Amino acid sequence: MACGTCANENAFKAVFFWYRARQRGSLIPTEEELESCMRHEEPGSPNLTILGFEGGFHGRTIGCLSSSHSAPLHKVDMPVLDWPIAPFPVTKHPLDVNAQENRLEEERCLDKVFQLMQEYKNKGRPVAGVVVEPIQSEGGDRHASNSFFRQLRKLAKENGSAFVVDEVQTGAGLTGKMWAHEHWGLEESPDIVTFSKKMVIGGLYFKEEFRQKGAMRIMNTWLGDPAKLVILEAVLNVIQQDRLLDNMAETGQVILQGLENLQDKHAEVLSNARGRGAFCAVDFPNTLTRDRAVATLRNKGVQCAGCGAKALRIRPALIFQPHHARMFLDILEDTALELKSLGT
Repeated sequence: MACGTCANENAFKAVFFWYRARQRGSLIPTEEELESCMRHEEPGSPNLTILGFEGGFHGRTIGCLSSSHSAPLHKVDMPVLDWPIAPFPVTKHPLDVNAQENRLEEERCLDKVFQLMQEYKNKGRPVAGVVVEPIQSEGGDRHASNSFFRQLRKLAKENGSAFVVDEVQTGAGLTGKMWAHEHWGLEESPDIVTFSKKMVIGGLYFKEEFRQKGAMRIMNTWLGDPAKLVILEAVLNVIQQDRLLDNMAETGQVILQGLENLQDKHAEVLSNARGRGAFCAVDFPNTLTRDRAVATLRNKGVQCAGCGAKALRIRPALIFQPHHARMFLDILEDTALELKSLGT
């Protein structure tokens, strides 16, 4: 597939096909379904939903936008679908230091997920799938505990909903594992995992029960793009041969510890350092200060960008090493000092 949006949109289709096959007890649609879908009517066009989260981002097509809630610019003027929106935990960092307060926040969000599942079921619009990012990236690098994701996976299972993990941004090694959801310690794996970006090509892994038996139900021009697969094979070989997952874990420790030290020294401008492996972020007091920081860092030779309202996202290449991290941290401290001198 061409991109992460393609991966997620087709994951949603796979979820709906799977859900309807279970409802009817057959993979083969009835004549009534084949006829009614052409008029956008039930039962051929079922009233099914995907539950997404506040702050989540999954792509820019209609289905993906219907489950995305990170930026108005992505959605304005678009006639999106009425799908349930659950709150994502607003946690305090470090997660372990604030475990009790974060636990209450995560319980609140999980309770709301359960309520929404029941509400939409009662409205005749059941939740066929739940989609979640291991770290909400566009939403501002928002994290939750491993326990939160384990309980979310359990809720999806109990509700008969597919559990879709969007690893478009977090996948392929930056968190110190090939897939960020490997950190969670799940008793049962996700039903579908989507990927793109560092994986060179978009796509999805899925359980056997989600495999489509008929031709053409999931299809696009570049499906299975063999040239991209050759490139991906080379990338995966280098990740393994050069032990780049270990490198990301080691380098990530340097980055996160450095960010924590800098926020202690420059609390006026830096706060809320957080990360998983080298997938890190730090907050500034407001959007204006963050944007000034990004511009200053770029002028000093650092390729970077913001995310959410006030976060600086840190996304190094897999070959980024501890000595590179220390160089970056020195430049970030210079930037913090400049911002402080401006009174921001």
